Amino acid sequence: MTETDRIGVSLLLLRIGVFVVMLVWTLDKFINPGHAAAVYEKFYLIGGLGREVMYAIGIIELIILAGFVCGAWKRLTYGTVLALHAISTFSSYKQYLAPYDGTNILFFAAWPMLAACIALYLLRDRDTLLSLKAGE
Repeated sequence: MTETDRIGVSLLLLRIGVFVVMLVWTLDKFINPGHAAAVYEKFYLIGGLGREVMYAIGIIELIILAGFVCGAWKRLTYGTVLALHAISTFSSYKQYLAPYDGTNILFFAAWPMLAACIALYLLRDRDTLLSLKAGE
């Protein structure tokens, strides 16, 4: 396997891995909108979001994630996924200050994923394996 092939496979695996995590959180907005609304209230300080708002956010996220996993419109989709995950990571700062309280240690998994999002964004032009050419 050439270096180019190894890079391509690595970036594809990162893209799929990030997609899976983001998809689970996006589906939460449809499966358990009350939980999703509680997350927005606790971590983003945005309260009072109802089921319909969670569905709308979920639909927008699904569209972005579809483009992301297909490798389309990379500047937009990879950048949006990076921004969404960065906001999520930084909004959890209180959990990082008390890592051994409750399940706070699990929040540290956000950091390697943030690094993966940054790597994907910076290397988006080299992420071509199973990637659409749309909107490059």
